[in-house]
Amino acid sequence: MHQNRLSCNGLAIMGKLIPIEASRLSPQVVVFWIASSPNSSWELDKEPKCLPQDPGFLCKGKYLKNLIYGLAFLGVPALILLIVGYALNNQTWRLVMGKRPHFERVTSSNKLLKYKLVCFVLCSITGRALVAPVTWLAVTLINGSYYSCAVSEYVPVYYYEAAPNVTASERSRILATFPCSQLVPPELTRARDEVILLLRYQSQVAGWLLIAVVVITVFLSYCLAGCFSPLSFLHFRYWSSYVHNEQELFDEATEQHSRLYAMQHVRKFFGFVPGSENVKEIRIPSLREWQAISGLAFLKRVDEEHYDYSLLHDWALKERASGKYLRIDEDPGIITQL
Repeated sequence: MHQNRLSCNGLAIMGKLIPIEASRLSPQVVVFWIASSPNSSWELDKEPKCLPQDPGFLCKGKYLKNLIYGLAFLGVPALILLIVGYALNNQTWRLVMGKRPHFERVTSSNKLLKYKLVCFVLCSITGRALVAPVTWLAVTLINGSYYSCAVSEYVPVYYYEAAPNVTASERSRILATFPCSQLVPPELTRARDEVILLLRYQSQVAGWLLIAVVVITVFLSYCLAGCFSPLSFLHFRYWSSYVHNEQELFDEATEQHSRLYAMQHVRKFFGFVPGSENVKEIRIPSLREWQAISGLAFLKRVDEEHYDYSLLHDWALKERASGKYLRIDEDPGIITQL
């Protein structure tokens, strides 16, 4: 097996002496000469094995796969975070499920106001949903590993002193291995470092530009919203406080109202409500009643204005509170049947 070595007279590659002056030797020329050599030991078709640079990320180091793999790590988490941001925002579902009252009179001014409101709410939802994915993209771009893996094979050709007998495909295959330092021979270490340094520079610049664009956009959005708002600064603060307090009180009232409403149906089915201190008798539901409230509960429309929210709700509105009751004596250990 021949070994490649550098001497004062030239470069010995594959047992042949190439008359290249050592002081003028360029690693870029070496990589393309090796690729074009018929007896070269550079195995481009061999499945590369690259050690992971970041936990959970392993660049393939293979032509046409680096781009897909790198962009997947950049884009897929950002897309998931964007969808989650939309899904976790209550305004999204209010916008999707909101209904216009039937008694509201439709006019051109109402339509225009409605469209403006929808656009404003949609922009607000999108802005909040973009926080997480933009943060992910900015952090990963500043790190530079994913970007270097994705675009290593697309480094501009003029960056190298390419030999005429090296095709673009061979050049891309060689460049694709540069993110994996384990696959690069010692002769190409300097060229590999230059390429990775260039790609990390581009990635970090892109990350900081993304942060700058987002910050400027948010600042201008707040400025424009304040300029076109019909409310003054203090009035706007009062309106924001009112909406916040109204939502809190509404949530509390919703919790209490639904609990009291459900208590009536539970009382009708069991004859008492959990937490009651003076329980004198309990109701024993029949087999048919147990079957009536078992199963999957679907929202059922009773009339144009009301719905049944559960099977127990539907049973309580239709059935009479009759059946078998058991009286509980003063001694809780003694139960007497009526």
